[in-house]
Amino acid sequence: MTSSSVEQAQRFAQDGQAERGAALLSEAGDRGDAVALAELAVWCMTGAHIPRDLIKARGLLRRAVTIGHVDAALMEIALTANGSGAVPDWPAALALLRTAARGDHVAANQLKLVEAMKLDHLGAPRTMPRPERLSEGCDLVRYPRLFSPEECMQVATVANDLLEPALVLDPATGRQISHPIRTSDGAVIGPTREDLVIRALNHRLAAISGTQVDQGEALAVLRYAPGQQYRPHLDSITGAQNQRIKTVLIYLNHGFQGGETIFSELGVTIVPQQGDAIVFTNVMANGSPDPASRHAGLPVIQGVKWLATRWIRARPLDVWKPPPS
Repeated sequence: MTSSSVEQAQRFAQDGQAERGAALLSEAGDRGDAVALAELAVWCMTGAHIPRDLIKARGLLRRAVTIGHVDAALMEIALTANGSGAVPDWPAALALLRTAARGDHVAANQLKLVEAMKLDHLGAPRTMPRPERLSEGCDLVRYPRLFSPEECMQVATVANDLLEPALVLDPATGRQISHPIRTSDGAVIGPTREDLVIRALNHRLAAISGTQVDQGEALAVLRYAPGQQYRPHLDSITGAQNQRIKTVLIYLNHGFQGGETIFSELGVTIVPQQGDAIVFTNVMANGSPDPASRHAGLPVIQGVKWLATRWIRARPLDVWKPPPS
């Protein structure tokens, strides 16, 4: 639902009068317009129209939630857990989710999934499955059934309405660009969409890779239709100041034909199985890109392949800024 104030504010922004639009949204919010408050919060978060202010955004979301804006409630939960505009607070986020779940089926489903996980007070896993070593080269291992089928479905569901033609990182500019090397549809689950299920899964991926959760780029999801593929490539970035040191791949489904992951330098071919995670190191001991980590996703022959990827950097990064090259 879009209020008339939001529509007018968006027109002001398009006409180069963003400050006037923000003032209009603020005035509407003072009159109790929850939609206007949520829209202004988004403006504060994205920094597209006005300077980014995550602390102010959190305050605006709280006001919108108090009035009864469901989407603002889900966004507030995500930001509380990942620490956008404040210190990460898993217990507070979980309490907010329990409140939201009383009247919203989306929140209720998220709560059910989270409560089925064995988590500590920070949302990190208490136990981990044993890895299977697939190769000594580039430290390639598999964690069978790391994600449950229900968790795989949640990741795909969150990403589904965000999908668009996938991009790759241009090492020369640091920008995301289209490229024939990757012919899939992709989505990035950014901080406002990082619900508690996704947040807990990101903690799980940090645990199996031996890294901290804030070293990971936002979880990316790829969907491959018949004929689509990801040709041989390295995930490391030549000359990067904050290198992609590890990659985690999670297969969200199986039952399709084709779509195997191959490491040609290692002679390893991996047949996707739902919930399995593959972890490998992208750099050598001296920090330079490791040629042994070159891999590819073969073309899908029949059906649709869903895959989640988390690229992990050498140091923590700010998910609100474009990943540095």
